[in-house]
Amino acid sequence: MQSKQITLNDIAQKLGVSIITVSKALRGHPDISTSTAELIKKTALEIGYTPNLLARNLAAGKSNTIGVVLPQIAHHFFSSVIDQIYSQAYVNNYEVFLTVSHENAEMQNKQIQTLLSMRVDGIIISISQDTTDFTIFETARKKKVPFVFMDRIPNLANCNTVTVDDRGGAYKAVDHAIKLGYRNIAHFAGNTRINIGRERMIGFVNAMNDNNVPINNDWIIEGDYSEKSGYDSFMKLYNEKNLPDLILAVTYPAAIGIYKAVREVGLRIPDDIDLICFGNSEVQGFLSPPLSCINQSTEQLAEKSMELLLHNIDNVDNFQCKNLVVDTDMILRGTCIKYNRA
Repeated sequence: MQSKQITLNDIAQKLGVSIITVSKALRGHPDISTSTAELIKKTALEIGYTPNLLARNLAAGKSNTIGVVLPQIAHHFFSSVIDQIYSQAYVNNYEVFLTVSHENAEMQNKQIQTLLSMRVDGIIISISQDTTDFTIFETARKKKVPFVFMDRIPNLANCNTVTVDDRGGAYKAVDHAIKLGYRNIAHFAGNTRINIGRERMIGFVNAMNDNNVPINNDWIIEGDYSEKSGYDSFMKLYNEKNLPDLILAVTYPAAIGIYKAVREVGLRIPDDIDLICFGNSEVQGFLSPPLSCINQSTEQLAEKSMELLLHNIDNVDNFQCKNLVVDTDMILRGTCIKYNRA
């Protein structure tokens, strides 16, 4: 048997006060004394009252909720970002509805439709790597629901974006390796249909060209951002007996795949092949040797994304979209710190 839904009227009758008094107390209205408000909140908790947020939101015209759509959360980068978003949302009195697309554009679109039907005030999204249809974003724009595209962004005009300096970060890594003495450098790239893969590839190419180092096209392997992609790319070159001296991996999961493959074939990092990657995680410090990387601040990404979204929500009718870029820094550990070839 379904239990009875507790209402404001139930609280009011129990305490002998009006429904308006109960409503104001639960909303923290200054008209209600502290003692009365505390009594009402205590009673609401005791009898099991939970607010009807949908009804409240429809009445208020604002939900104080935001949606977040990420391609995955097993990845340290995204789990760290969502942790920071939750912290920022809490400070600003917002609730977060998190969805995960699993790199599936169709699933992503259904999740966005669900969030729009829930009347969220805005959405932060990092698009899946197979996103090619942007119709859903235009639908949201017509509904005046602000979006902020974070890290992975679509090729759309007039939209809010917060990205990392992917091109500059990749350039830093390769330029550093070249200055150590490396010339035979590979890039295990991501999907270049997505901005992060494309921009990191450009950074790699620019650093090689600016330092007059020849590029071996066989050593540029486009895959995705996974451990399997790093593993498969390394094994391809190993089986072809065509290994470089150093690899720039597009992400740290791809680098983890390289570690696995290198050990499987009996080679050593950094003695036989050296490595640096884009992206940081706590795991990298525990690898043997610890992995050097280009670090992207998840805290800044989350903070800037939330600030931009909330500002857009508060100024939805006259907001000029912004494109913000977060800088990177290089963390040197046990790889890519000296030239390891004769």
